[in-house]
Amino acid sequence: MARMTMIEAIRDAMDVCMGLDENVVVFGEDVGYFGGVFRCTHGLQQKYGRSRCFDTPISELGIVGVAVGMAAYGLRPCVEMQFADYVYPAYDQIVSEVARIRYRSAGQFTCPIVIRMPTGGGIFGGQTHSQSPEALFTHVAGLKVVVPSNPQDAKGLLIASIEDPDPVIFLEPKRLYNGPFDGHHDRPVTPWSKHESGEVEAGRTVTPLGKAVVRRAGSAVTVLAYGTMVHVALAAAEDAGIDAEVIDLRTLVPLDLDAIVASVRKTGRCVVVHEATLTSGFGAELAALVQEHCFHSLEAPIARVTGWDTPYPHAQEWDYFPGPARVGRALIETMEA
Repeated sequence: MARMTMIEAIRDAMDVCMGLDENVVVFGEDVGYFGGVFRCTHGLQQKYGRSRCFDTPISELGIVGVAVGMAAYGLRPCVEMQFADYVYPAYDQIVSEVARIRYRSAGQFTCPIVIRMPTGGGIFGGQTHSQSPEALFTHVAGLKVVVPSNPQDAKGLLIASIEDPDPVIFLEPKRLYNGPFDGHHDRPVTPWSKHESGEVEAGRTVTPLGKAVVRRAGSAVTVLAYGTMVHVALAAAEDAGIDAEVIDLRTLVPLDLDAIVASVRKTGRCVVVHEATLTSGFGAELAALVQEHCFHSLEAPIARVTGWDTPYPHAQEWDYFPGPARVGRALIETMEA
């Protein structure tokens, strides 16, 4: 075991995979010589050489397009979008090629690609550095979507993603990059500083995709969250003094529906929390699934606590986020319904 931030754990995961499999290659904008804008790939080019960790032109479409060709010929690309906000030029490649190549080729070709991207707000990045576009990928058949909430899961889930035979969208909450986020605060303490790191297993450690985990056991209400919002939900439950069960989904596709159903049938209530906008957010899918599978167990309407339905508001960033106060109110209202 070693103490690592999420950045260090992600770097360690790529290091482990590159050491075990010479077909794993890492590339993207500034990921080689500089080591990435967030330093997630720092030192990998020096260790494995410029043919396995290299810089690309500023062309997200080109990065993913090249990765498709590499994957079809047996390599395992792990590519970085510098920010999730920059992925849109590559969206056609992801939807039309990455997600469909196995189906279009009747299994003759696979696409074992991991597309890493920092997601979410909390670093004063404004509209073009703070978006949470997970629902754009969960909607696309053929893609797996992963969102870790801590360093250990970041490493284990990334290794599982790189070793997976199919494409994975790996969303990294940048508010968690430098250490566990203190969910009790509606405002940042020091978002760029190195906070307390988490314990991470050494070597090859794999966290299976499609398995949620209960972060806080409870019997009164189920809270479904992922990424940064797991920490907010934990803080809200503590502050509100409610016996809430907080489930960290970890992977959105494949989704651990069994864990969700078991919890909601036990508690009879459900609150869904995510940072992305409300309308057509992934929370809508979660609410629909809970309604379908737990209707006779529900004692109150399903609640959603999300970001606003607006372009990302830089000047009101910390009001836009679902903070512990907003989540706490939803918990109380759900209990009183």
